Amino acid sequence: MLSYRHSFHAGNHADVLKHLVLLRLLAHLNRKDGAYWVIDTHAGSGRYDLTGPQAQKLGEFREGIGRLWTREDLPAPLAEYVARVRDLNPDGRLAHYPGSPWLAWKALRSQDRLRLFELHSSDSRLLQDCFREAGRQVTVTAGDGIAGLKALLPPPPRRGLVLIDPSYETREDYGAVVKALRDSQQRFATGTYALWYPLLARSESRELPRRLRKLPLRSWLDVSLTVAAPRSDGLGMQGSGVFVINPPWTLEAELRECLPLLAAVLGQDGAGRYNLERWEAETA
Repeated sequence: MLSYRHSFHAGNHADVLKHLVLLRLLAHLNRKDGAYWVIDTHAGSGRYDLTGPQAQKLGEFREGIGRLWTREDLPAPLAEYVARVRDLNPDGRLAHYPGSPWLAWKALRSQDRLRLFELHSSDSRLLQDCFREAGRQVTVTAGDGIAGLKALLPPPPRRGLVLIDPSYETREDYGAVVKALRDSQQRFATGTYALWYPLLARSESRELPRRLRKLPLRSWLDVSLTVAAPRSDGLGMQGSGVFVINPPWTLEAELRECLPLLAAVLGQDGAGRYNLERWEAETA
């Protein structure tokens, strides 16, 4: 049984980057009236109590959202992200953190739909409870999101965003996400896909961006944020990245506006840095 629980890590530096990207992608989708679907293959429990024992055990949110919480110099995209977190904390105290499903749900319009998967039995029950009042707009499936993705593509409105952010607990996860994206492109080539990945010392992590860039894609954007120097024992996450397939044209500029501040504020002991690359196939 997989042991990963995101409640121990909610609101950390990886969530900051991932959710900043997610909100910009949703904002772009909302620019057009046409309906769309959001599919989250590893949804977690929906939202998180930062005062509880799991979040407090590691306290990772203090080095992530906690470092942005009271700042007044945030670029507009970052300020909007923090505002969405504040929506769950109306008294101004950072006590709750919204997961990707919650952020996506709050961005949806009446015509849009959210499809969520979670394999961990405890988190899938919490996810069901989190969206019990959401009605038909949100569907929660207790199961493997990578396996379930195939049946949902293409989504009926032919517009959509697929978020894939596994825990990478096993080496097989790296190959599975590459295969999932390759297969998904054959079914829904015009969709937008956002794959989160960790920056680790292990070879599979270092090779993943290169493998993703070799896929037969129309366009991609790869953003990564490093917050810590490599440890001598080779353990621990140095940062994370998000690989976006078919990114909107607005995304690169929005991220360039935010990344210098994120690297400076979230970086530990001067290790903060970022990388942002975009590629688009030449048209005849």
